[in-house]
Amino acid sequence: MAARRTDLPVKLATITLAGPLEYNAASSTPSENVGMFFLRALFLAILPIAMAHADEVKVAVASNFTGPMQVISVLFERDTGHKVSLAFGSTGKFYAQIVNGAPFEVLLAADDETPARLLREGGAVAGSNFTYAIGKLVLWSADPKRVDATGEVLKRGGFRHLAVANPKTAPYGAAAVQAMDKLGILEPLKPTFVQGENIGQTHQFVATGAAELGFVAYSQVIKNGQIGSGSGWLVPASLHEAIRQDAVLLSKGKDKPAALALLKYLKSETAQTVIKSFGYELP
Repeated sequence: MAARRTDLPVKLATITLAGPLEYNAASSTPSENVGMFFLRALFLAILPIAMAHADEVKVAVASNFTGPMQVISVLFERDTGHKVSLAFGSTGKFYAQIVNGAPFEVLLAADDETPARLLREGGAVAGSNFTYAIGKLVLWSADPKRVDATGEVLKRGGFRHLAVANPKTAPYGAAAVQAMDKLGILEPLKPTFVQGENIGQTHQFVATGAAELGFVAYSQVIKNGQIGSGSGWLVPASLHEAIRQDAVLLSKGKDKPAALALLKYLKSETAQTVIKSFGYELP
């Protein structure tokens, strides 16, 4: 009998719950059959309660945070049971969509100004905003010999196209413009600009060779703690305003358990380990 009871969890793990509950008096082990009956009944009683607590959150995510958020969302779903629906794009475009009624419940912005603006305008929940990551800007090329370690290639020239995200809607694009302005090379370089709608598209321009080099997020090219391929120059933080990326609970998410759980999860050690692994600094 001991051997049969030891085997019981294996049988329970493979039970099909779609059929009716029955007590089989012909079972070779009546006590085991009764136990299975009540365990199945208990599982079916608990299942609707567990499902009732599961929720889905719709998240607008700045393009630079695509990689880490794809990883975090999987871990979040595993650890909480909630589901995540992700949309990636430029922070400026998301702002326009949100004020026009887009059904997002959480915004992970590429700056701290957009969440603050939504708070002032009543589009977000007071006190819910916080910095989840501090981004880094890098001048990058798919060509391993194109970009030198100090960014002198910007002054030296020898390229036709420089990819830059739209500085009006993409904070990384604004940071790139600030850096070039401080270096005194903004005006001479403007004729070479190839403008991406967001930092994701900007990275694509460089990766495909449509632009010989461009300013992208460090998180897009990092691998094992360094630039994984091509060549790059990590732009000193002193050349642009800090890229403080804030999260905020939007008005449509104020009563959503999954939205609240996700914001809490972003502060967890699990999420912060992922964020750091993509080259971000933590606040």
